[in-house]
Amino acid sequence: MKILLVEDEPKVAAFLHKGLTEQTHTVDLAPDGLLGRRLALSNFYDLIILDQLLPGMSGLDVCREVRAHDAAVPILMLTALGETDDKIRGLDAGADDYLVKPFAFQELLARIRALARRRSENPNSQPALRLADLALDPSSKSVTRAGQNIQLTAREFALLNYLLRNQGRVVSRVDILEHVWETSFDTGSNVIDVYINFLRKKIDKDFSPKLIHTLVGMGYVMKEE
Repeated sequence: MKILLVEDEPKVAAFLHKGLTEQTHTVDLAPDGLLGRRLALSNFYDLIILDQLLPGMSGLDVCREVRAHDAAVPILMLTALGETDDKIRGLDAGADDYLVKPFAFQELLARIRALARRRSENPNSQPALRLADLALDPSSKSVTRAGQNIQLTAREFALLNYLLRNQGRVVSRVDILEHVWETSFDTGSNVIDVYINFLRKKIDKDFSPKLIHTLVGMGYVMKEE
C-alpha cells in the first residue's frame, strides 16, 4: 500500500515510518498540515494516517479538504485527543477510523487491514479516472478512449492507473517500479520503457492529443499537450 503519514512528532513519525515500511508499505511523510494537504491532493494514496494537532493546518481541516476532493480514500485519525467529543469531530470531518495515542502498533496494523479490506469490497469506492477522452474504470477494469474499448494486460492497466492517478505530475522510473511493480530492482532495466511504449501504441498512437510524455532524465508525465 502507498500511505501518507501526516505526523509532526519526530519520534512518532520515525517509529511509524520504520514499522510500516517493514510491513512492505510505501510511506510518504509530512510533518505539518499544509504539506500533508498538498501531498494528499496531488497524489494517489491507498490510506492516509492523520494527526489532529498539526502545525500550519489542523488535521480536521486537512481531513475536510481531502474528503471533499476524494470521497473514497481511507483516512485514519491518529491523535492524542481521546475525548468522545474529539472522536466525534474527527469522524464528522470525514475520518473513517480514530485511534488514540498511545497505541499498540499491532492494533494500528489491524485497523489498516480493515480499512483496506473495506475499500476493496466496495465497488463504488474507486471512481473512474479521466483525462481528455481517455477513461479508466478501476472497478470494472475497463479502459476507453474516444468511446473505443482499449484492451490492456494486467500490468499495462496497473501502469496506466498509476499514471492517471498522478496526472500532471512527473513520475520517475523509481516511482513506477515501487508503485506498479512493487519492487526496486535494477533501475537500469528497460522494462519501464517497454511498457510505456506498449501503452503509447494502444492509447496514443491512433488518437489526439497525445497524453503520455517523456521528460528526459526525469521520468514520465500524463497530461494533455
